[in-house]
Amino acid sequence: MALMPKRVKHRKSQRGRLKGNASRGNRVVFGDFGLQTTQAGWIKASTIEAGRIAAQQYVRGEGKLYVRIFPHKSITSTPLETRMGKGKGEPEHWVAAVKPGTVLYELSGVTEEQAKVCFARLAHKMPVRVRLLKRQEI
Repeated sequence: MALMPKRVKHRKSQRGRLKGNASRGNRVVFGDFGLQTTQAGWIKASTIEAGRIAAQQYVRGEGKLYVRIFPHKSITSTPLETRMGKGKGEPEHWVAAVKPGTVLYELSGVTEEQAKVCFARLAHKMPVRVRLLKRQEI
């Protein structure tokens, strides 16, 4: 089952604009390697789940995967061949709005080579450009 909020204040949200870079959720915190976006965009709940499954299948029991994004935004659409008017359409799916710099997934307990291969599999599924990020020790 794809991710979606349990409750929301408003069922239908406006589109909004994705401008600027991510100021939060932009560094690797839980794992050793992260998958970071270099573009802004919407990532569907089904895409997040598909990426999670692909990574879990590759990692199996050796590493741990962390999903750092959640789809809070509802996307609506009216049915095809419907006349103008009659209001805003019904919610169709849920998306996570990501800005450049947002970390999508993190991996721990694997080598850098394994992380590269795993994130390459995930990158094919993502609708935005992504890059590999290492944890920065301070």
